[in-house]
Amino acid sequence: MIAYIKGTASDMTETSVILENNGIGFEIFMPSGALAQIRIGKDYKIHTYFHVKEDDMQLYGFFTKDDLQVFRLLLQVNGIGPKGALGVLSGLTADELRFAVLSDDIKTISRAPGIGKKTAQKLILELKDKLSLQDAFEKELEHGAGPADTSETVTDAKKEAVEALTALGYSATDALRAVKKAEVPAEADVETILKAALRHI
Repeated sequence: MIAYIKGTASDMTETSVILENNGIGFEIFMPSGALAQIRIGKDYKIHTYFHVKEDDMQLYGFFTKDDLQVFRLLLQVNGIGPKGALGVLSGLTADELRFAVLSDDIKTISRAPGIGKKTAQKLILELKDKLSLQDAFEKELEHGAGPADTSETVTDAKKEAVEALTALGYSATDALRAVKKAEVPAEADVETILKAALRHI
């Protein structure tokens, strides 16, 4: 219903910002990391999710469409409502969450406020089929290094390198990040990727 709101930050609470647009103040609940970037008196464009329930209506907001998309994905998990989803994105970035889900990293997801081990397991189970390793790598490239290099692909060798690092005792999230940062030719074998990735751990 409301795709985004452009306006001036006029006030803040611990969990929300009041964005003024044409004389109307919209209260928008946001992840803690996003709220920390807001300055009173500055103009912002915030992508929103309009949540309606029997006795209340609330707006949840994000600086990027990607964060909003991940928020919507989290709402599809049984037992996670808007506040829970916001808690997850307050503890983890969208990129970190994608990598954690794809690598079965319960420990990382459990760091998010209000998310225990059982909820983290359920989250991974319900979202894993909706995410891809290729997409996760491309999104983080896009966020961390400007426009994504569409020529970069996640080869079987890279996937095997991630599995090998995990077997060596590194967390799955760290393994994924290290392999992403490894500067190797597209046709590199597992051993070459592993050697390059270990320099980033």
